[in-house]
Amino acid sequence: MIEAQTIIEKTARPKGEAADTITLDEQQRHRRRMAMVSDGGIAFLLDLAEARLLQEGDAIVLSDGRLVEVRAKPEPLYAVTGRDAPHLLALAWHLGNRHLATQIGEARLLIRRDHVIRAMLEGLGAGVEEVEAAFDPAAGAYAGHHHPDPNEAGSHHHHHG
Repeated sequence: MIEAQTIIEKTARPKGEAADTITLDEQQRHRRRMAMVSDGGIAFLLDLAEARLLQEGDAIVLSDGRLVEVRAKPEPLYAVTGRDAPHLLALAWHLGNRHLATQIGEARLLIRRDHVIRAMLEGLGAGVEEVEAAFDPAAGAYAGHHHPDPNEAGSHHHHHG
C-alpha cells in the first residue's frame, strides 16, 4: 500500500501540483496513523510521527511522490459574535475555559453546534448563528490532549469533600 509520512503545509507548497484532493471534516483531519482514500480513489496509509491537524490547503506527500491536497469539509457550526472586540475576547475565554475547539477570527468565533453551549453564549450576550463552514480550530485546544472523551470531563476538575 502507498504510504504517506510527510505533510507540506499550505504556505510552503507549490500551487497546482496535487494529483488529487481528500475532503475531511475537522475530526477526520486530526490524525496520526490511518488508512485513507482520496476523493479520486487513491488508497494510502497516513503514517505520521505524531498526530496533527491537517489544514485546508496542506498537501499529503505519498511515497510515490504524488501530492494529495487536503480540503476542509464544511460542517455544521455556530458563528459567535460579540458586541465589540473585548466582548468577543471574553466569549473566547469562556469557550477556552471549557476546552472547546474554537476557530478564532477577527470578527467571529466558530465552534461545533451544541445547544447547551449556545444557551450559555446567548446568556452572555453573544450573537449565535448556525453556519456551514470549514472548521480550522486554534491549535491551543489540542496542546497536551487529543479530543477529550466527554465522559472524562470530570477528570480535569478538583473535587472537594
